[in-house]
Amino acid sequence: MLRRCVGWHVDEVGDWVAELDCLHGQHVRHQPPFRERPWVLSEEGRAAHLGSAFECVRCDRAELPDDVAHARTAGPWDQDTLPAGLRKEHRVAASTWGVLHVLDGALTFTMFGAARRMSAGDEQAIPPDVPHLLTLDGDVRLQVDFFRTADG
Repeated sequence: MLRRCVGWHVDEVGDWVAELDCLHGQHVRHQPPFRERPWVLSEEGRAAHLGSAFECVRCDRAELPDDVAHARTAGPWDQDTLPAGLRKEHRVAASTWGVLHVLDGALTFTMFGAARRMSAGDEQAIPPDVPHLLTLDGDVRLQVDFFRTADG
């Protein structure tokens, strides 16, 4: 999944890491002849790539970023109280991750074109700004925890 670069930092061994709008980091190295990215070595080069798209395989795997903190919990809801907006395709806000928890019953969670049946005790991380859909399978109870950066 392509994500936008919103900043840069250096890791513990001195390599540059693109800070992505999904809250993950992506190493960007200049290692000729394998990786030709001389622009990453200069402040001007990195600044020119702010806003550029980088592939985020951690979003593809729906992996919650390491440096996020719990911001709030929505729910719990059941089949009668689940808001209408969550009964159709929707997205988690930018720079926010969700974790869906099925507390009781079962539902079908669809994201990236793949459907997953979930039952009590199951959870699913949801990347920011990714369309997804919940289909309730009878009586169910669920909640969603939202995560952001500690300063966000």
